Amino acid sequence: MDPVLNPYVPGAGRRPAALVGRDDVIGVWDVMLRRAERGTTDQPLVLYGLRGVGKTVLLTRLRHDADKREWITVQVEAGTSRGLREIVGEGLYGPLSDLARPAAGTRLLRALKTALSFKASYDQTGSWSFGIDLSGQSGGGADSGVLETDLKKILKDVSLAAAEEGGGLALLIDEAQDLSAEDLTTVAAVSHAAAQDDWPVLFALAGLPSLPQTLSEARSYSERFRFVKVERLDPDGAAAALADPAKAEGVTWDDDALSHVVDRSGRYPYFIQQFGQEAWDAASDRRIDRRAAELGVASGLTQLDNGFFRARWDRTTQAEKRYLRAMCPEGEDGIGSGEVASRLDRTIQSQSGVRNSLIRKGIVYAPDHGVIAFTVPGMAGFISRQHGE
Repeated sequence: MDPVLNPYVPGAGRRPAALVGRDDVIGVWDVMLRRAERGTTDQPLVLYGLRGVGKTVLLTRLRHDADKREWITVQVEAGTSRGLREIVGEGLYGPLSDLARPAAGTRLLRALKTALSFKASYDQTGSWSFGIDLSGQSGGGADSGVLETDLKKILKDVSLAAAEEGGGLALLIDEAQDLSAEDLTTVAAVSHAAAQDDWPVLFALAGLPSLPQTLSEARSYSERFRFVKVERLDPDGAAAALADPAKAEGVTWDDDALSHVVDRSGRYPYFIQQFGQEAWDAASDRRIDRRAAELGVASGLTQLDNGFFRARWDRTTQAEKRYLRAMCPEGEDGIGSGEVASRLDRTIQSQSGVRNSLIRKGIVYAPDHGVIAFTVPGMAGFISRQHGE
């Protein structure tokens, strides 16, 4: 069939044609937005789950919903070489620039002045210009050098400026497990201060299954977050994610073809999009039959091996690869660290460095004490297909 009309979009964070199975989270966020507009700020929302379940897609949907309500929105990704101070600062510049105008209200002008000081707190050589003379305006003071103090100042002033415009401020952080302990502690403290004083600012974080524990270890504020585990789709949702986009293009799935792809995808949204795209390209006559589905899964698996899995495998050392092999096949559900060490004929202590390195790289996590598991569904199968590496 015509590849130009192919409705499936594999790739990290790419919005699918049909976002299904996430209505509960979307509904919670909608209530949070409307409550904040009435002066009541809720707990930060924390989305956590395995890779491939669609956390980034969902986080982006939350941002779009806030955009529609004319909120100031900042969506950033942790894990880069920059810390929380810089990624938030640079994320704020674009939205504030769009709002800057000489006739802006008092709170917005104050927020712009504060933003200039916040920029100076992490970049002494650079400067921002909003095209407005702010020399006589009140504001500033977000350059004390104390992260918590400065972030409170900038988020307070910007959120109150957003309220003056009829909305609020939404800060969304992806890959939040990669924030430093200091940054996570700051997020916890600032979000708590915002809730106490009802600043119109909402936080949403997304990350791996380790994120709730990481937040708890950073500061004893875990009870002040609303945790939502993002799971793979249920069978009906997975079928709808495949069938609905095709139906919109006048294409139908045979029942056995649909069942085959739903089963082989494990109902993970990332894999559904990859297999769906390949099955579409293998089909003809506006119908996806079992043969096209089988070809799509086979071709899609090759694409995943060369990209989704390979990108993580290639980041590991030889010692880490041996550790990952020793986790198979139980690593999908979790295996004892002692058992992995035993298979390697090593002690647990001697393998702790390798284990911790894999956790830092986001390839494995510890679902329980003394247990280790893959963050990537299907990783055990990929490893079994690697020979001589």
